[in-house]
Amino acid sequence: MEILGATLRICVDDLEASVPFYERLAGGRALRFERGGVSVAAVGCFLLMSGPEADLEVLRKVSATIAVKDVEDAHRVLSELGARILAGPVGTPVGRNLIAMHPDGAVYEYVDRGSPTP
Repeated sequence: MEILGATLRICVDDLEASVPFYERLAGGRALRFERGGVSVAAVGCFLLMSGPEADLEVLRKVSATIAVKDVEDAHRVLSELGARILAGPVGTPVGRNLIAMHPDGAVYEYVDRGSPTP
């Protein structure tokens, strides 16, 4: 499995107030999108999320998002190493993802830029 990078996931109360700080910090503009009632802004290595507490409660359990070359390969390696696959692999608008719990209990999202789903 080839790891390409990681994104830090941050739940914020006020996305509009938080974005300018992270844009200045990361030196770039935020890419914004909605995902199931949660507003998201991707800025550099930061993924800011804001929305209903019930949705954020689930998102807070995922420590980070790890970019990989191929989610299917990540699935195979993680399974061989004893990780428990909690969800996926599934298609998203930008590629595929899965959520895995490592043997130490840490939960991570793995994503690739594979074949997007409409």
